[in-house]
Amino acid sequence: MTATERFQDLPLEEVLGDRFGRYSKYIIQERALPDARDGLKPVQRRILYAMHFEGNTQEKGFRKSAKTVGNVIGNYHPHGDSSVYEAMVRMSQSWKVRNMLVEMHGNNGSVDGDPAAAMRYTEARLSSIAGELLRDIEKDTVEHISNFDDTSVEPTVLPARYPNLLVNGSTGISAGYATEIPPHHLSEVIDAAIMRMDKPACTVEELMTVIKGPDFPTGGIIQGVDGIKNAYEKGKGKIVIRGKVDTETLRGGREQLVITEIPFEVNKANLVKKMDELRADRKVEGISEVRDETDRTGLRVVIELKKDADSDGVLNFLYKNTDLQVHYNFNMVAIHKKRPVLMGLSQLLDAYIDHQKEVVTKRTQYDLNRAKNREHIVEGLIKALSILDEVIKTIRGSKDKKDAKTNLQTNFDFTEPQSEAIVSLQLYRLTNTDITALQKEASELEKLIEELTTILESEKKLNAVIKKELKGIQKQYVDERRSVIEDQISEIKINMEVLVASEDVIVTVTKDGYIKRTSQRSYSASNGLDFAMKDTDRLLAKVDVNTKETLLLFTNKGSFIYAPIHQLPDIRWKDLGQHIGSLVTLDKDEQIIKVMHVKEFNDNQFLIFVTKNGMIKKSNFSLYQTQRFSRTFVALNVKKDDELIDVFLTDGTEEVFLATSLGYGLRFNEEEVTPVGQRAAGVKAINLKENDHVVSGLKVKDPQQLFMVTQRGAVKKMKLHEFEISSRAKRGLIMLKELKKNPHRVVQVFAIESDADQFVLESINGQRTEVKASGYRVNDRYSNGSFVIDESEVGEIIKAWKQNQEASV
Repeated sequence: MTATERFQDLPLEEVLGDRFGRYSKYIIQERALPDARDGLKPVQRRILYAMHFEGNTQEKGFRKSAKTVGNVIGNYHPHGDSSVYEAMVRMSQSWKVRNMLVEMHGNNGSVDGDPAAAMRYTEARLSSIAGELLRDIEKDTVEHISNFDDTSVEPTVLPARYPNLLVNGSTGISAGYATEIPPHHLSEVIDAAIMRMDKPACTVEELMTVIKGPDFPTGGIIQGVDGIKNAYEKGKGKIVIRGKVDTETLRGGREQLVITEIPFEVNKANLVKKMDELRADRKVEGISEVRDETDRTGLRVVIELKKDADSDGVLNFLYKNTDLQVHYNFNMVAIHKKRPVLMGLSQLLDAYIDHQKEVVTKRTQYDLNRAKNREHIVEGLIKALSILDEVIKTIRGSKDKKDAKTNLQTNFDFTEPQSEAIVSLQLYRLTNTDITALQKEASELEKLIEELTTILESEKKLNAVIKKELKGIQKQYVDERRSVIEDQISEIKINMEVLVASEDVIVTVTKDGYIKRTSQRSYSASNGLDFAMKDTDRLLAKVDVNTKETLLLFTNKGSFIYAPIHQLPDIRWKDLGQHIGSLVTLDKDEQIIKVMHVKEFNDNQFLIFVTKNGMIKKSNFSLYQTQRFSRTFVALNVKKDDELIDVFLTDGTEEVFLATSLGYGLRFNEEEVTPVGQRAAGVKAINLKENDHVVSGLKVKDPQQLFMVTQRGAVKKMKLHEFEISSRAKRGLIMLKELKKNPHRVVQVFAIESDADQFVLESINGQRTEVKASGYRVNDRYSNGSFVIDESEVGEIIKAWKQNQEASV
């Protein structure tokens, strides 16, 4: 052969396509996916067949696992020993398969994910129920093919006297296909198979009256009947599996959660570790200890709770954040007629029933042929005994066995098998009693042949045989269902009380948007001094709160931020806070104007919003309860040239006071404003003159006093009752004396809470001046008040605020 003939010039994609195509076909058909008839992958089938062939069966003693693995590798499965041993171990693990196919002595792993001992240490044999998969295999019931080296044969499928694919389920990943078939209860599956045989057109709903759903070896609670129904109809569906948890009460009123069942395929050690990490990291409050008390009597994981802990809340948190609750996705793919097929419950049952009909037909044919052959021999023996003397004489006159057989066939018309049986007959059989036994056997054989023939001729009789055998297995191997099935998937609601440690802290928010949560310890260490803040910034709110409470932060753009205290950055009193813009996204010129401390959202309370252009909106406070601290939410709809200037909380019966830049004050009852939704824009609050705008919106109550600041550095104290209660959308009453030259303009109006109230005035040059409300006497509406600063020296006043204002609601 020349070099040119030895090498072929082929396109790479053609070579790759051909090789990968062949490889894919191999792993789909011969490795990763189970057969729809016996529910076994090739490696599992070969292990069971090798054990059966070697006599390593249930009624005999255990044998070294290494011997079985060697047999499997040497005769049927030319792969690594570890893959064969791992498949063998899995079939012996009570937490992996619903009905174990292999019994094993020694360490065969654990639900904690521990590996099995090496195969030289463990011993194994077929389980009793595995014997039912192999029963009658010697009766030509299934096709056998040559093994990989043509030295022996192996079955392409096992007879499978029960629907093993549904009973033990299967899981596997191949090329382009994966399978996930859950285990089921043997008795229910057999009832479903019998129903399908009795009524081939029965629906999934009818089948589900007997086969309720999966039955996992680890038990647990299955939720989602709709998901089960989808899977049984289409082959795909989703359910939820929860562990079984009981609540036990200890001395002193404390409680503990006890897990006695975990979801299928969940590693218990990892689950316990995860729960303990959540406790240690304080992701959940209320857990004092997590202990694994599992022993030979059964699984038991104890979660000891602190006193007064919310056991339901902790349990819901564990369901949501650990594998105590998992999703299970059905993907019922199996090899059917040499192809991978996504199969529903009906198709899986039909595939099994068709296989059983074929197996029982072949077995019956095999038994019939044997019975007919034996009947023929018995007839010859009866005939020989009736002419015994001539037969003996003929045999004695023959040269050898072959000659004797020929003479018997020639002289007495015996067939070759009959003559063989006669010459092989032992002398003791030539007694009178033996003829009776042969006649009895002939009669029994005649009945058997008739019965077997009937089975082959009648499908009804064939079905009856299959059903009888299924019921026999059902009766022998029946046990209790382990998994509980619930109709609906429970919604997990996590109470915030469970997640957050209760701690009293101090929260500060500055005008420039720096926010922080500070522990009482850090505050005390500084004696409340040395608060970290930029020179140009000021404190917007400092409030004593609990970590289980909330802040609402309102911005000038009409947005609000829902900020649970426990999610705010924990920063020392002496350190600068974190900018709110790094926690949530704000617009370029968006600023926080108001901070509200919320202990609870009350349905009987309202938020009132006042805008610069004289709009007012009233909304129910409970509308502003949300759960996300990740973005801003709409508080009210603000027009492009407008902005929110104030927001306050009322009980629905309060009075509102609005002050404008040109010096108008309007007082009216909040009942004038109808409550609207969260995204509404509101209604007109005050009738503004041209070039006028609202500077303050206040909640007021007689006999309260007002404190006004003007741009020229004047302050004035007024009595509220000087402003009569009017109605919404009026112009209001003047509260400044109009000057022709350099008139006063209102910067801010405050409602005085007490004589201790202090206010800060800031000029355009950045100079700040503190004034005390108690230092000024009351003026009438028409005066311009008293000058506090000289405008010509420090510049006009552009801002004013109340010192150390709290943010409590």
